[in-house]
Amino acid sequence: MPPPTIILLASVLKPLNDTRMLGKFGRTLAERPATQVHVAGRFAPAPVSLPPNLHTHSLLQGTRLSLARLAAQWRYWQLLRTLHPQVVVVHAPELLPLTVAWQLLGPGRRFIYDVRENYALNIRTQAVYPVWVRGLLAGLVRRLETLAARRAAAVLLAEQSYAAELPFAAGGPTSEPLIIENKYQPYDNAPVAWPRRLPPVSEPLRVLYSGTISELNGIWEAVRFLELLQTVWPRAQLTICGFCQQPGLLRQLEATVAASGGAVRLVGGATLVAHQQVVAEIRRSHLGLLPYRPHTSTARCVPTKLFEYLANALPVIVPPNPLWMAPVAAARAGLVVEFQRDSYTDAAGLLRQLRSAEFYPAGPPADALWATEAGKLHQLLDSIR
Repeated sequence: MPPPTIILLASVLKPLNDTRMLGKFGRTLAERPATQVHVAGRFAPAPVSLPPNLHTHSLLQGTRLSLARLAAQWRYWQLLRTLHPQVVVVHAPELLPLTVAWQLLGPGRRFIYDVRENYALNIRTQAVYPVWVRGLLAGLVRRLETLAARRAAAVLLAEQSYAAELPFAAGGPTSEPLIIENKYQPYDNAPVAWPRRLPPVSEPLRVLYSGTISELNGIWEAVRFLELLQTVWPRAQLTICGFCQQPGLLRQLEATVAASGGAVRLVGGATLVAHQQVVAEIRRSHLGLLPYRPHTSTARCVPTKLFEYLANALPVIVPPNPLWMAPVAAARAGLVVEFQRDSYTDAAGLLRQLRSAEFYPAGPPADALWATEAGKLHQLLDSIR
């Protein structure tokens, strides 16, 4: 009997319970016969009921800005040396230098680069790093990705738009990069109810903001939208479910929650939220918000939460982004609101739209599910064995 195929999926900052690296790639690849899958990332409690051939390894237990990130590189190198994987899937540019070095030191070693963000663009345009270092860091990351893409067995893109945005994506070993979107993978076979109507105005309306908590992602727009709803739906409630990595913003948000009299609820905040808990909040909610502020780093991307909301038949409110409006319109899944207006649309008019609409008359769209992407991943692994 031949030895099993060993696949290593790795990122320094993505948690071990990351929905894409572990929940989608890891579980999908673990379905392959005679295969052992290892996931390495930032420490987080591993989900229960992992298949016996899916293993986790912690690379980082400190903060993202700590010296522990240097030690994480050493732990990654030790994993490469001890596991002897045939295939490595790199989920962040930080691990590309050691991955390329590992590949060069032995025959038959393949790696795949999974591009989850336009990292150079995000570094230049998001206020995470000091202004003076953004250009240098963005240029370094882009050169690193370009060099690594030439050595990779495949380059995967999490967004359709990256094919045009990232020049290195078409410079790899294949003529076209493979687009594997961040669609929704259910944890169970619980049925999804449809069509959906909102409850009577006399009952509570549970509104959801899920995912990363940030000003760019529209956290204050979500709070402001709740205030609008409460003028016509007094029992409207907002649940904010996600992680906030900005202490100053978190303090402001906690003060807002405390002053809301129970109308705003925070799940997570200073701690990471397990994806199963996010899904539980989606299933108990009546309305999901995507109140993103217009920004070059998100304008051409489809948020993972949109796939999650669509797949669970949750009615949604989206801004006028054509990429997001199209699937929402096709499924009759929600309404479009300009969140950036100084004053929102007429509350009474919004209420009439919400109360009269029948959402998802044909059910949740099948193309919001991970099953459409899992087949692509299996075909790729078959092609590079």
